[in-house]
Amino acid sequence: MRSVVLYTLMSLDGVAENPDTFVLEFDEEMHANLAEVIGAQDAVLLGRRQYQEWAPYWPKSDMQPFADFINSVPKYVFTSSPLTVEWTGTSTVDSLDVVRELKAQPGGDIGVHGSIGLSRALLAAGLVDRISLVVYPAVAGNGRKLFADGRPLTRLHLLSARSTSSGGLLLDYSVPR
Repeated sequence: MRSVVLYTLMSLDGVAENPDTFVLEFDEEMHANLAEVIGAQDAVLLGRRQYQEWAPYWPKSDMQPFADFINSVPKYVFTSSPLTVEWTGTSTVDSLDVVRELKAQPGGDIGVHGSIGLSRALLAAGLVDRISLVVYPAVAGNGRKLFADGRPLTRLHLLSARSTSSGGLLLDYSVPR
């Protein structure tokens, strides 16, 4: 069975929205970690907002290794309306049942990048197997957080924790069933 891996950049105060405003240096260790995470993935789940933001940007980007990865991997976009921007390898879906079907198929990890609303829905539905966080040493002050207030207690199991040269933390957790 395939794993759903949620990869998120967040500030020390838990903000995951607009990480480009608080991640001031993406150091070598962060790049290596990203390459490792995406190297195991062969499909990506995106929320509509993230798709609308990324679809015009990544096909023209040379920021590696993510550009080659995200432009070539199958992308499943959760939306109830047609997409206005085309991007190679994109399918629209409107049900979390698609995630259950993907997990049952052979293949690599299924990535979730950004997409805060979708991430929350996947967590609530018990469909996330692993959470890979890059915690940057900055306090964003405001913005949407990955973990919404009011969530029930969920105990995670630490798989690894490493610091980076810019002071960030690379944290990997498994999500128990």
